[in-house]
Amino acid sequence: MKFFTKVDPAFYVAKDKHLTQSLGVKDFLALGVGTIISTSIFTLPGTVAANYAGPSIIFSYLIAAFVAGMVAFAYSEMATVMPFAGSAYSWISVLFGEGWGWIAGWALLAEYFVAVAFVGAGFSATFQAILQQQHILLPRNLRIPLVAYDSSNNLVRGGLVDVIALVIVVIAALIVWRGASDAGKVSQVLVVLKVIAILVFIGVGTYFIISHKTWSNYVPFIPQHKVGTSFGGFSGIWSGVSVIFLAYIGFDSIAANSGEAINPKKTMPRGILGSLLIGVFLFSMVTMVLVGMVPYVKFANQAAPVSFALTQVGFGGISLIVSLVADAGMFIALLGMILAGSRLLYSFGRDGMLPASLGKLNKKGHPTNAVILLTVITALVSAFLPFTFLSQLISAGTLIAFMFVSVAMFSLRKREGKTLPLPSYKVPFHPVLPVLGFVGCLFVFLGLQTDAKIYAGLWFLLGIAIYFAYGRSHSLSKTSDQINGVNSIITEESLAN
Repeated sequence: MKFFTKVDPAFYVAKDKHLTQSLGVKDFLALGVGTIISTSIFTLPGTVAANYAGPSIIFSYLIAAFVAGMVAFAYSEMATVMPFAGSAYSWISVLFGEGWGWIAGWALLAEYFVAVAFVGAGFSATFQAILQQQHILLPRNLRIPLVAYDSSNNLVRGGLVDVIALVIVVIAALIVWRGASDAGKVSQVLVVLKVIAILVFIGVGTYFIISHKTWSNYVPFIPQHKVGTSFGGFSGIWSGVSVIFLAYIGFDSIAANSGEAINPKKTMPRGILGSLLIGVFLFSMVTMVLVGMVPYVKFANQAAPVSFALTQVGFGGISLIVSLVADAGMFIALLGMILAGSRLLYSFGRDGMLPASLGKLNKKGHPTNAVILLTVITALVSAFLPFTFLSQLISAGTLIAFMFVSVAMFSLRKREGKTLPLPSYKVPFHPVLPVLGFVGCLFVFLGLQTDAKIYAGLWFLLGIAIYFAYGRSHSLSKTSDQINGVNSIITEESLAN
């Protein structure tokens, strides 16, 4: 059955050789850090602290980081052995079969569609807060999306379109359309500004906590669980993990662009693991300072908790600067997500799983058709659907892809040095870490909101229908027996060329 037929990696080598290898370690670190410490670090800590974990939100971030980190090790080894566009989609197609690869890729596609829209909506929310500080208010029909919710998460009358979200997604897409190297250069500049702003916040916040002795804001550090709710105790911490796990999806966007990496055997592990480590440190520091400056209960329904905290304690000028840099950080995340999502769509078109036009490259080796399609869909979604709704939908697809990659490590090890190259980087403590990565992702997935799991189920039903109605009969991927004149044993030299 074609669903289980494993794709020969030589097929991907031949197809991806036309991509421009222009991204180095600095580019990937910028894109990865820019994606990880973006909307999540400026919007989620306050909400999660107020609604779920209180000051113990730090444990939510660390648990999420631990689970994501175990998968990041697997991603690093996979990306050095198979530096193909499409990350988990291409890897699973090689290791388990075309159909399983499609399911993993379809899960990631949901992540990128929603994540780009989520960041676009988050950018708009922060930018509108900046405008309001300057007493500028856009007309309701241009600042509130068609669908809207109140503070109690009830559906209410919306506006027409979030025009800022629409415009910023298009601008980011235009930069990506010019090429990955341009996106990498822009990210390198903006990510430095963002990290500086975050460090300034940490410094100012720490000074305030020490000088004003606001230690009582940390007590009780783990609030008592409220029966019948998701707040407090370990259940609150775990609920926080499910909500904020999306903060660590940035390293997948790095792997999705491995086909455009310079020397991927060294570049990919450094980019993936390095960006995750930087992200964990900054998340931990920001959350601890945030709940120390202002009682966590005040962050309920605050879309910009960092700026809110600074304003509350009398640093309004710094708050404005941080808000501006926060938007710059979200813009980097948009670049990274559009870059990765368009490469995944390119991979589908490359293999015939979706129309072949998506797999075409322009004269510069850029998948412009894939960029255009991703931009149109995500710009519309971010413009017409609310930020709070989108935040619920991101993690499900990512977690499913992460589980696939964790399990695939066992198949990968059997083929390394045989039909696949020997890795330049290996997952430590194999097979323990891949097993723990799978189990951790499964538990986080089970902790997602019911709505997120229902939407994920509907998305997968759509994906399976598309595969059997279109993808299976149009697939261009080849097995080793179907590739003439190409050695099915992929060597380091073939990957380099």
